[in-house]
Amino acid sequence: MQECRALFAKKLHDYGAAWRILRPSSLTDQIFIKASRIRSIETKGEAFVDEGIRSEFIGIVNYAIIGLVQLDLGYTDTVDDMTVDEALSAYDKHAKEAFSLMLKKNHDYDEAWRGMRISSYTDLILMKIFRTKQIESLNGDTLVSEGIDANYMDIMNYAVFGLIKLTFGEL
Repeated sequence: MQECRALFAKKLHDYGAAWRILRPSSLTDQIFIKASRIRSIETKGEAFVDEGIRSEFIGIVNYAIIGLVQLDLGYTDTVDDMTVDEALSAYDKHAKEAFSLMLKKNHDYDEAWRGMRISSYTDLILMKIFRTKQIESLNGDTLVSEGIDANYMDIMNYAVFGLIKLTFGEL
């Protein structure tokens, strides 16, 4: 998460909070693009663009957090409504909430993620994206499902698991 946050902070320096104009559905699509690229690389075994799976998982983590911020604050038509400190504070708040959820689920699921393949995280992220798109098409009016925020947190945590395994190998 420190690596993801560091990249977020650098991009915040370079671009400001330009992402504030993105609606949650656009963020869902950005996550979809990144997860689709990971699956493509996993399936084909090669990438023509010199950015691998790792950078895409980092992007998924950061877009999921941005999605949570946007759900919390709403999107805006201007990009000057949030300072760097406010953006980093919002980032930290949502990263902490997702980490807390991950710890609870790790307890209940007995850390089953450790026995999973990275490709399974990719597939689960894609499934969560399609669920999120369906919830978005229903304007959040679900009968029994968790909301978009819960899906963003799960997506982020699956991406973190992928990053852990890419960094440390099979644990």
